[in-house]
Amino acid sequence: MKLPTLAPFIFTSSLALFASAAWGQSAETSKPAAAAGASVPADNTKSNKEDPSNRERTADDQKNNTSDEKITQQIRRNVMADKSLSTYAHNAKIVSVNGTVTLNGVVHSEAERSRVAQIAAGVAGQANVINDIKVEPK
Repeated sequence: MKLPTLAPFIFTSSLALFASAAWGQSAETSKPAAAAGASVPADNTKSNKEDPSNRERTADDQKNNTSDEKITQQIRRNVMADKSLSTYAHNAKIVSVNGTVTLNGVVHSEAERSRVAQIAAGVAGQANVINDIKVEPK
C-alpha cells in the first residue's frame, strides 16, 4: 500500500499561514515609531534644505586638497571637543575651499553661532571664515 505524499499539504498550509500573517498587518503597525506617537529626537532636516541665502559653498565644493582637509578636520575636532555647544552646533557644516572656510547650518543661539565661527577663525584665520550659520531658538 502506497501512502500519499504530504508535500502539497505542507506547502499550501505554509502559504496560507504566510498570507494570513501578511494580510493581518494593519497600516498602524507598518508606521514608523514617530508616527505611532513615540518621542522623536530634535531634527533640523527642514533647516538643512537648500536656502537661497547660503549658496556660497556646499560639501560638494570641497575637493581632496590635503590642506583644506586638514583645516576642516581641525575645526571639526575643536567644535566637537567644545561640550558647551549643542548637537545642532556640533552638526554645523564646515567646508574649506582654497583656505576659505564656509560655515552653514542652524544653531540655537547667537552665542553658539559666534563660538563656532571663533573656533574656525582660530584655525583658518578670521579673514578666511564665512559664517552662514543661522540662529533658530529652541
